[in-house]
Amino acid sequence: MSIEIERKFLLANNGWRGLGQGLRYCQGYLCSGEGRTVRVRTVADRGYITIKGATHGISRAEYEYQIPLEDAQEMLVTLCFKPLITKIRYNIPVAGFIWEVDEFLEENSGLIVAEIELQNPEQLFLKPAWLGREVTDDPRYRNSSLVQNPYSLWKEG
Repeated sequence: MSIEIERKFLLANNGWRGLGQGLRYCQGYLCSGEGRTVRVRTVADRGYITIKGATHGISRAEYEYQIPLEDAQEMLVTLCFKPLITKIRYNIPVAGFIWEVDEFLEENSGLIVAEIELQNPEQLFLKPAWLGREVTDDPRYRNSSLVQNPYSLWKEG
């Protein structure tokens, strides 16, 4: 079993731009809630299916497997809840870590978040100057939540 330990932040400024190469992601959810999610994703010319367990603090069980691209594309169109999540992901190295900066598109356009995966929940890491407020504990920023409540529908305030 693999354990995912991650923290999520908003961005304070555009200082991250140009620091990493972007790849287009498209993902959808077959199941979300009740302490589990099942996600299908395409990244460039690859397909993946991921099963995640309930979140405990900032940790949860995660199982990810590569599947044929054509199967992933078909599941995204025919089986996944809509809207699909589309984004450009930039991998940015900072002080021995890789920050994943997701710039969301379509229904979630305007939302940009940065995530870091850790080895343990107490692990220390350098926060780059472009990092803003932490939103790890705010469920609205989970990709699975953005399907049900896209960023474009959020009210300012």
